[in-house]
Amino acid sequence: MKKRRRDIDIFSLSFLDCICCGFGAIILLFVLSKFAEPVVIEQIKENMQAEIVRLEKELFEIQGDTHILNRDLTAKKAQLSKDKKKLARLQGDLSVIKGRFAGSKDDAVVQNIIEGKLAIARQELTEEMKRLYKSLPKKMTRSVGGIPVDSEYIVFIIDTSGSMQRNAWRLVQKKMRETLEIYPKVKGIQIMNDMGNFLFSQYAGKWIPDTPARRRAIISALRTWNSFSNSSPVEGITAAINMFYSKDKKISLYVFGDEFSGLAIQPVINEVDRINRAAIDGSRRVRIHAVGFPVVMEQTNQRGNTGERFATLMRALCQRNGGTFVGLNSTRP
Repeated sequence: MKKRRRDIDIFSLSFLDCICCGFGAIILLFVLSKFAEPVVIEQIKENMQAEIVRLEKELFEIQGDTHILNRDLTAKKAQLSKDKKKLARLQGDLSVIKGRFAGSKDDAVVQNIIEGKLAIARQELTEEMKRLYKSLPKKMTRSVGGIPVDSEYIVFIIDTSGSMQRNAWRLVQKKMRETLEIYPKVKGIQIMNDMGNFLFSQYAGKWIPDTPARRRAIISALRTWNSFSNSSPVEGITAAINMFYSKDKKISLYVFGDEFSGLAIQPVINEVDRINRAAIDGSRRVRIHAVGFPVVMEQTNQRGNTGERFATLMRALCQRNGGTFVGLNSTRP
């Protein structure tokens, strides 16, 4: 007897359970994802707000820099406008001067030639004058205003410190011209500051040829010379003697200054005695003259009055080195 095969019902209870569980899981995942979404959005929102704050800060900084740059640009434009006006005015003055010079050029050339010949004639001695000069006492020397002018080479040592630049620079230029005038013709000139720096770098360590044009160039360059200074003539004096001392040359140093900021005077005197050696008769190849400008005579510091110290030092150096010290009583040119 055959057994009957059971019919299979595809929609049984177990199948329905599986379908229900699947739908339940999907619904649960959907609910969980919806629950986490606000948290993610909030985090993104906070990050974006922080980024916005950072960008706004950078924007404010850029705007501030732009304001400063615009202000500087406006100031530069104003200064440029002033400079252009000044340049135009100077060009006008130059045109006027050129016009005046053109009218008197021939007369000036003739006058310069005459003055040059007269200057050379004053400095050169005739044979008769030389004979009479030899008969004079040995202690007498050729001098102008007490300053011996028998040197063939002259070196100017000029204090370029702020006190001199502000208070006595026009007077310095005047005294430079006056000093050059008492030497109508020399073999060489040099200009250094109190640190040993040269006015003309192309002539550093060499003698500047003495010509009328070169003298005018010296005075012109001196007007705008600005070089570091420690307010002490010592470096310039020692540098000049070490560089230019020669047994076959007569040299004069002219020191223009207002103060001595060094620690002691006697070591300076000893050092100059060492490098500017005296001859058998006691004379020295390098004369030292000095002009004291009364700029800081009423000012004192921890080492005393530097103006008085300058005068004391230069009097001693001038006396020991055959020169003259001149102390001015005013800074007015």
